[in-house]
Amino acid sequence: MTTWVENPRGGRDRGPRGIARAWAEVLVRPQRFFSHGVAPGDQAPGLVFAVVMAVAYALGLALFDPGRFPVSSGLRAAVVVLLVAILVAPAALHLLAALQTLALMATVRDRAGVSETVQVIAYATAPCPLAAAPVTELTAACCLYGAALLVVGLAVVHDTTTGRATLASALPAALLFGYGFGGFDALHTLLRAWYII
Repeated sequence: MTTWVENPRGGRDRGPRGIARAWAEVLVRPQRFFSHGVAPGDQAPGLVFAVVMAVAYALGLALFDPGRFPVSSGLRAAVVVLLVAILVAPAALHLLAALQTLALMATVRDRAGVSETVQVIAYATAPCPLAAAPVTELTAACCLYGAALLVVGLAVVHDTTTGRATLASALPAALLFGYGFGGFDALHTLLRAWYII
């Protein structure tokens, strides 16, 4: 199911340089990235990218907010980060992709494949390592931007409208960015601070 295409459409670099380049491009030029950087059947680079983003987020939590990270020693922290890399991130990515595919089936008639959906979700996590910093506004902004990247990616890759992409991405974005990366908690804290709720 997860394949590594040697020469994908758009020609992405592999390895650390490729990840860094994809990270910068998806943050700065998301439409261009999603139109050229997502290739049919080429899930492996997206999966690696998502794992790197999840591990960076987990390491950030361990560094900035150890109370939220359920460990008390460096060895346990390493084990938890390893579990995130090997089990949690890949499983969450593929479960969310399945949910996203079902939502797309209900809203978009002619769409790209599941592989492209996996890649879009993976690359939409680009801002999330920064969400681990102990700045509520930054966490909220990163999660909102991640959700926006998901909408842009779905619209570009599945050749649909922004409205349909927004509708299709609502539940996966809520699960991934709202709960997974702490966006809902950050927004709730901000709204309470501004006396809105």
